[in-house]
Amino acid sequence: MAVHRALRVTLVACAGFYVCRYALHDDTMATYALFAAVATGVLSQLGGGPEDRARTLLAVLPGAYLLVTTGTLLAVRAWSAALGMLVVGFAVAYGSVGGPRLVGLANGLQLFYILPCFPPYQPGALPSRLAGVSIGLVLLAGAELALWPERTPVRYQDRLARATETVARLADSAADACTAPRASAGATDLDDPGPATATDPAATDPTGRDPTGRDPTHPAAQAAGPGRSAGASGPLAASRAAVDGLRPSRVPVLERPASAGAADRALTHAAAALRYTRTQLARVVTLGAGAPTPETAVLLRATARALREAAPAVRAHAPAPDPAPVQEAITDFETARAEPAQDPWPATPQAAEARLRLGCIALDAAEGARFLLIAVRISRHAPVPPDPHPGDRWRSPFWYAHLPTRTLWWRRFRGHLTPRSVYFQNALRIAAALAAARLVAGALDLAHGFWALLATLTLMRTCAADTRTTLRPALTGTLLGALATVPLLLAVGERPAVYAAVLPVAMLVAFTAGPLLGLAWGQGLFTVVVAMIFTQLAPSDWRLAETRLIDVVTGAAVGTLAGLCAWPRGGGSELRRSVADLLRDSALALQETVAVVTGTTTGTGALRRAQHTLTFAEASYAQFQTERHDQAMDGPNWQAALLACQHTTRGAEQLLTRCPPGSLAPWPRTVERLERDAALVAGAFQQQSHGLRRRRRPGRTELRLAETEEVLLGERTLAASPPADPLLLTATDLSVWLSGLLDDLAAVSPPGAAPAPAPAPAPGRTP
Repeated sequence: MAVHRALRVTLVACAGFYVCRYALHDDTMATYALFAAVATGVLSQLGGGPEDRARTLLAVLPGAYLLVTTGTLLAVRAWSAALGMLVVGFAVAYGSVGGPRLVGLANGLQLFYILPCFPPYQPGALPSRLAGVSIGLVLLAGAELALWPERTPVRYQDRLARATETVARLADSAADACTAPRASAGATDLDDPGPATATDPAATDPTGRDPTGRDPTHPAAQAAGPGRSAGASGPLAASRAAVDGLRPSRVPVLERPASAGAADRALTHAAAALRYTRTQLARVVTLGAGAPTPETAVLLRATARALREAAPAVRAHAPAPDPAPVQEAITDFETARAEPAQDPWPATPQAAEARLRLGCIALDAAEGARFLLIAVRISRHAPVPPDPHPGDRWRSPFWYAHLPTRTLWWRRFRGHLTPRSVYFQNALRIAAALAAARLVAGALDLAHGFWALLATLTLMRTCAADTRTTLRPALTGTLLGALATVPLLLAVGERPAVYAAVLPVAMLVAFTAGPLLGLAWGQGLFTVVVAMIFTQLAPSDWRLAETRLIDVVTGAAVGTLAGLCAWPRGGGSELRRSVADLLRDSALALQETVAVVTGTTTGTGALRRAQHTLTFAEASYAQFQTERHDQAMDGPNWQAALLACQHTTRGAEQLLTRCPPGSLAPWPRTVERLERDAALVAGAFQQQSHGLRRRRRPGRTELRLAETEEVLLGERTLAASPPADPLLLTATDLSVWLSGLLDDLAAVSPPGAAPAPAPAPAPGRTP
């Protein structure tokens, strides 16, 4: 694939350059035709199949025209060009918040401003510059279709459909478990994450705990037996692997549904609903206690049918799914469990509690499947039921389906316009670095100053440690490339025909070696390539290699200093802060959810704040996974923390949708107990939050979690009798939800996994 891409870019760049330089005798047009192909073919990443890539390149044309025009006009003064670089650099980099396709195009788009913002100031050359850009982009779009077209990558919809089919089989297994459950509960699939893989960042945890954070000495781990895990085969393990395959870290960046549009939001929502449903189904399978519960089995069969209906609809191989059947099954189940049981009620409170808990978990799974169906309909642009609470985002999970696209994009851009967003941090860092490099290039009167900005752009990373890591191979490669260029220029001299004949081979080798052999090879060979290009445009001597080296060193130095001054720790530092905030907001959200259902408040927007904080935490975690970091100082299980908070918000959405506000107001003693339970669980979340802020593991966390779980178990046991009023079952739903959150929270900072103390930073180095 890398060779084919290099061939396409080489053929397009050389064809455009040769035609404009030698047939049309327009050096400016030749330069822009070549660099347009390089900017979008080498410095950019294009997603999708050949048709998608070609459409993306053609869609870039208006933006490229605007950037080239702006750079041409602002090149009149160094300060105006630097100021424009600050604005353009931030705008282009911040555009990455709009989705992965904008992320892939960011570096290439920056080059469309960088190249024309340097002297000479020639507004009259603007038509030639725009014509060259057009030639380069149009030829590259055609090459994407005609020359070794790349295979279309696996769509996210296909991944989601396969995972949905797998979870449907798990729903069948859960229904079977409710038809003839096991006599006793064993080790759960939730406790054991299965075989670790090299692609999972948590798989190499140096503390020795497993990726979910469970201590190997945990009773569940020992119960699974040596050398194997409970549920290591069959629907539990298969569904776990399929759902894990939907995580952003497992999906190529350019294929993630991360744009601000309703369709991508719905696909993300569908994946979260499926993950929540799978968690509840796994709990049903592994509960294994109590008498058979046929009404629960019926509900789970309906859940399986709903999931199977959703799978082909996600792929657009079937009509949009109808959530009415599963909604009817949910209604029938709620009616059945509120009526006096036909079969004998379990004799012991513990068995009765297990039966109630099983039903509540199954109901949660069915609600998750219903949410999945609605999200799939939105992704297919099919009609959805009207919003029952317009303008009330904390009680309207699908609020985005009823808003125009421009409003959704505006909310996305406005929401991340804060220093707490890694998108904002990255945009400001790269914009400041490029503007500073432009000022330095102007002050030093560098002959080819845009090389300095190009070095800044390509060598900077999101954290200072990664930037330092790129410096050595980049500078070494540039130095060696310059040393190789000097004898070439001395031997060939001013013979453009020789450079023209050798350029395609050198360009092909350079564009192939970079991705395959590393940064040093790419920088060194590219130094030779640019020398061959510019000797065809103007007479040059061996000092051209010296100029290239000086420019790259200057740009690298500016980028390094900018990285040290602006959020040097990258996503790692922000991840700790954002997850701590998320745990705190999740604690408030779960308390608010209980208060709304019990009728003690009308809601203060805590759930909405938790959902907003979740977006920052997920973005920070995604960036954190791309950076180098000391695994001994990673902190807790970040993925488990995010899952616990996701289950908090998803569960709250479903409860607030299903349970009318104030449902439990007529039972003050029940309300009092539930509020106390919510305070206990919220306290566990708050303790995790405080531990992250103090950079240490909360003391005696596992003991407090066990005590809180015991209190919740007692509350459910007291309520484990056929209730006289169906609304009282809401109390059991809330209690089971709170208990499940404790299960999730236990994996965040497991027993025996206290992090090692942070070492003191070495003198003169950024920690």
